[in-house]
Amino acid sequence: MAIGAVYAGWAGEDANWDWQNYHEYNVWALLNGRYDHDVIPPGFQTHFNPIIYFPWYYLRHALPPAIAGMTMGAVHGLNLALVYWLSRIVLGHAANAMTVVAALLLAALGPMTLSEVGTSFSDILTAIPIIAGLALMLAADEPRPIRYVVAGFLVGLALGFKLTNIVFAIGLAGAALAAARPLVAVTCLAIGGAIGTIMTGGVWSVMLWREFGNPFFPLLNSLFPSPEMREITVLDRQFIPKGILDGLAYPFHWLVGNFRSSELPFRDARFAMLCVLLPIAFIAQMKHTRAIFSRRDLQLLIFFVTSYAVWLTLFSIQRYAVALELLTGPLIVLLLVRIVTAFRSTTPTYPVGQHASRSIFIIAAIIAAWSQPTDWWRRPWSNPYAPMISSRLSRPATYLLLDKPLAFVAPLLPAGSRFYTITDLALPILPAGKYDNRIRAGLKEPLPGGVWEMHIKGQPFRTEALATYDLMIDASQPCVEIEGAQLGSANIACPLRPTGS
Repeated sequence: MAIGAVYAGWAGEDANWDWQNYHEYNVWALLNGRYDHDVIPPGFQTHFNPIIYFPWYYLRHALPPAIAGMTMGAVHGLNLALVYWLSRIVLGHAANAMTVVAALLLAALGPMTLSEVGTSFSDILTAIPIIAGLALMLAADEPRPIRYVVAGFLVGLALGFKLTNIVFAIGLAGAALAAARPLVAVTCLAIGGAIGTIMTGGVWSVMLWREFGNPFFPLLNSLFPSPEMREITVLDRQFIPKGILDGLAYPFHWLVGNFRSSELPFRDARFAMLCVLLPIAFIAQMKHTRAIFSRRDLQLLIFFVTSYAVWLTLFSIQRYAVALELLTGPLIVLLLVRIVTAFRSTTPTYPVGQHASRSIFIIAAIIAAWSQPTDWWRRPWSNPYAPMISSRLSRPATYLLLDKPLAFVAPLLPAGSRFYTITDLALPILPAGKYDNRIRAGLKEPLPGGVWEMHIKGQPFRTEALATYDLMIDASQPCVEIEGAQLGSANIACPLRPTGS
């Protein structure tokens, strides 16, 4: 925990795109009853479960910025404690100071892991119950059914918080098939998983079902069609491999800094190392007279490979694989240990020697040193985000948002203001639909501050969206600039008038 706090303190204040878009707004909107008044200020992400972002929201608003960031960093540091526990479980007699520290070094310095420490991202936060559930399942040779229930419950919590964690639920089920009693293991995991998912995501899904007829709205709208959008499945597929060979090459692209699975640059050798070690380990197994992999080893491998394959197929968004990145630490060390024991013709439980342990540590250190973390936008603590709002925006007004991310500005403006996004590509406003009617009704009831559009400085200006509501820029009045959360950025608010006036 201390490591996470120290790193967050060094890294600076979080100002990531998703925080600007929906992490901040969704919690604020839920607390202030804005869902019935605004129209999707963060776009389609308005309808993502906000519960996981409550801790960060309260920390950010209750504590000084640096203390808030370091506190969240400390929480994120729990992942390393769990990686330590898991490493000792899977390494067994091979767990010594060198091998365990090697696993921790690989986990702690992962590029996506470092990039999310002390931020609002939920990937690193939900990695805690995911790794805890996996470790709990692997902690005993023949776990009692209750262990599987609790393991499923923990991963279910992560799934309810964020639906993209489905990849780890599938991976855990795959690992359970290699258990001594697979039917019992899978059944107990399913029971625990259902309870956990309902606990963290059930209420939100019921609300979406009642409001839109789709418990996952706007996702899976082709399966649960809602009249508020077209019958399509909203899924970001920009990073999906173009074929099997392309997918197999991804780890080697990451090795050289080709960031085709991320919006921003990173470099990572971990997954490429696994691609090299796995076939070597299985060749060693075929040449060895005894099994070099224990049942526990196989379950960890199945969990990792299954989760990775599902992640690559559905998303290929690097941030979503933080839990896997953390697990590369113990897995790389485990494979190196098993390869060493195979070539030494010893059993898998035999302790590795000092020379082998030192070599494993050096390999881990080289991989860690090669890593380049992503920068999701930070600010120095000496310049925290606290923009001055112009007096011209001091009264409640109606704002038509033409870009993303702009929703984070909403809590900074006067209470009672309205915020309508009219340009979201994934969730466009349907004519005569619920949201279109809300916008038109709001425009017919003007607020004291008038009607404004808001866009990001430097972005193409989408005046055609304003014409849909018979509005245009009022050139007789100057626009207002609001400092953006990202250093050097700015948001522009311009007054509007009816096109016929």
